[in-house]
Amino acid sequence: MKSVLSERKTFHPSELERRELPPAAGAAVRTLANEIAVTVGPSRAIATTLGDPELLEHIETRYTELPEDVHHAMRAPATAAGVTVIGRLPLGDTELGQTPMDWRQAAAWAGEPGRTSSSFALDITMLLLARCAGEPFGWQGQQGGRLVNNIVPTPGHEREQSGASSTALLSPHTEDAFHPLRANLLMLGCLRNPDLVGTTVSSVRRVELTAAQRDRLSRRELPILPDVSYGTGFPNQPSPPVATLGRDQGQLTLRFDPAYTPLDDAGPEFRSAYDHLAEELERVCITAALAPGELLLVDNDVVVHGRVPFTPRYNGTDRWLKRVNIRLAQRHRDASEAAETGYGQRVVAPFHTIRGNRR
Repeated sequence: MKSVLSERKTFHPSELERRELPPAAGAAVRTLANEIAVTVGPSRAIATTLGDPELLEHIETRYTELPEDVHHAMRAPATAAGVTVIGRLPLGDTELGQTPMDWRQAAAWAGEPGRTSSSFALDITMLLLARCAGEPFGWQGQQGGRLVNNIVPTPGHEREQSGASSTALLSPHTEDAFHPLRANLLMLGCLRNPDLVGTTVSSVRRVELTAAQRDRLSRRELPILPDVSYGTGFPNQPSPPVATLGRDQGQLTLRFDPAYTPLDDAGPEFRSAYDHLAEELERVCITAALAPGELLLVDNDVVVHGRVPFTPRYNGTDRWLKRVNIRLAQRHRDASEAAETGYGQRVVAPFHTIRGNRR
């Protein structure tokens, strides 16, 4: 899809909601995360998935200790743009060590005691913040089931449509659009971004569509397949069609991933409406170039996100984000989605288990 998003370099434009963490509140999050990291002790087994029961129990019982300013900042985006920039956590570049070459290396380094990188404590920081927003979860088939994903440019993946790419425009998409249990909120935490690489965001609640286009896109027409981060072989599984547009309390919601949607199989009426929606999402696009310590909180039911192209260095100084999927208990999707299998992909939801065991 032709796009001008690669040329949009706006840094935190005024359309974006912004929330500031007072310095004391940001320091409190880092301090608590460091305390938990020391108490649990980093190890390869714990850092691999972050699913260790002791670690999760600490997060579940202690996130409520964080200042009210933190809990207030982590509430769902409040504007039609569906996105909030939250700043900022205290973070120094020297504490990070080198940017890893891929997510596997990032997970391995986090579990090496004595390594200068503070990635393990930063993983805990992300989980504490995500728990303030809702219920963090992961996917068994993505990054080894890890609850906090590392987003870094990876050699050999430069042109693909995944978080490991770099030189290609990452097309606007709903995170995990193929799955009925996809996140309600997506949290991106910036550790390093020397070139101010922009994350693009577009809200369906800012687009202009005719009644006929809304009606056409609300019908189940085409499937959405899992992206390459989940592996291959999915075309051999049943691929039920899904609706591009939905509604929640009368407001439009969106399920959109053109890179993994077989658009050539669509009829002309649907394709015309879909193309118009894509053009509208481009028209209302906002680009946020996160600085270290800043968070981007995205309403995944309303907003598509992507990334402008950039040239990776592969010298330990590249862009490095951490990503967490978050479920909101108060959100409900169309009942028809419950019949979808999600291509066999299973969620990793230990916080749900912890709360269930306490009842």
